[in-house]
Amino acid sequence: MGRLIVVQYITLDGVVEDPDGRGGTPFGGWAMAYGPEGVAGDKFRLGSIFETGVLLFGRRTWDHFSTLWPSRDNTFAQAMNRAEKAVVTSRPLPDAAWANSHAVPGSLLDWVGATLITRDVVVIGSHAVVDALRAADLVDEYRLITFPTAVGEGRRLFPNPVRLELLSSELTGPASLTVHRPRRDAA
Repeated sequence: MGRLIVVQYITLDGVVEDPDGRGGTPFGGWAMAYGPEGVAGDKFRLGSIFETGVLLFGRRTWDHFSTLWPSRDNTFAQAMNRAEKAVVTSRPLPDAAWANSHAVPGSLLDWVGATLITRDVVVIGSHAVVDALRAADLVDEYRLITFPTAVGEGRRLFPNPVRLELLSSELTGPASLTVHRPRRDAA
């Protein structure tokens, strides 16, 4: 049985919005303020999941990533470009925009349920997709790269109280990677 893993860059105060500043918010760019070391490589420790799992994107995140990753050629970019990518969208994907990309057919929840029978699914960014999967209690794990900054405003990963169990924690460049799973026994 596969796992549904959410990966996010996040601030100390829980904000996940506009880490690279492309959203034009007054607080944006908080992850990039730490230079390329903060976001380079396999910071989320996905490893073999690039080969055996599926990366899941909302359309806006996929549109942005499809302009960045195809032209990159380091080891991590090669893994991203080879990985299977599923996109939640109602519009057709442009031909050859980003290799191994396809639209999620039908219902997101049905597709995720069927895929998790045999493979891991990793959600990258994609706030609305994460919200829908969390509301359906499908998230098995959160891998969060927390930057040592608080921005005071912006969209938060957890807009409502949630209890998580910490599975691991490690430094990764100027930030920390923590892995959590939802406490399903919590009321």
